[in-house]
Amino acid sequence: MAVQNPLVPHPETYPLNTEIESILGYRFTRPDLPQEAMTHRSAAIGKGSHGSNERLEFIGDRVLGLLMAEWLAERFPQEQEGDLGRRLAHLVSQPVLAQVADDLGLARVLSVSSGEAKAGVKQRATVLADALEAALGALYLDGGLPPARHFIHRAWGQAMVENAEPPKDPKSALQEWAHKRLRAVPSYAVTNRSGPAHAPAFTVTVTAGAHSGVGVAGSKQAAEQAAAAALLGSLTA
Repeated sequence: MAVQNPLVPHPETYPLNTEIESILGYRFTRPDLPQEAMTHRSAAIGKGSHGSNERLEFIGDRVLGLLMAEWLAERFPQEQEGDLGRRLAHLVSQPVLAQVADDLGLARVLSVSSGEAKAGVKQRATVLADALEAALGALYLDGGLPPARHFIHRAWGQAMVENAEPPKDPKSALQEWAHKRLRAVPSYAVTNRSGPAHAPAFTVTVTAGAHSGVGVAGSKQAAEQAAAAALLGSLTA
């Protein structure tokens, strides 16, 4: 009979692990990792970010970039760096990560403080994207690249299929459209900033000629992309 290592918490210590493992499609040997991956900074024990998923997010971000680049190079052997780079940037962007996390149902196993839960932090794109990257970091630390690779191919399968052609980011696409149709250069301005320091929300307004669009995201750059996408969508509808 196997003897439980007293330094490794027993799986029963982590009641959500079964559901987390079901979502990720992987059985962890270290039950502390999935729990840490699904712990938002606001719910971490102690002060600061100790015990939160921020360290795993840092690792998961690098794992995602590596394995996504590998997958793209295999799937599109005729494409060069420019096209592959645009595909990669799109597939690891915050909106795509948030959508993947939402499709998987990560929000229901993500631990946040009661105050943040009431504020709807679980639905924020930046929080969902961070949790997804943290989950990847946990998969990598527990099992190495194979389980992380398998998870990425499963979770990003639809997003990969949907992009038959190398995508252009919304800001680039809007700039090209505005130059051709409006003879104007889009300008961006932060019109509001709200939320706590660890989960900010930026509101950006983009203007092109007499037209404007608004985007909200967890970073200024992501909000600019969201605003560009909103304006481009209204102009081409």
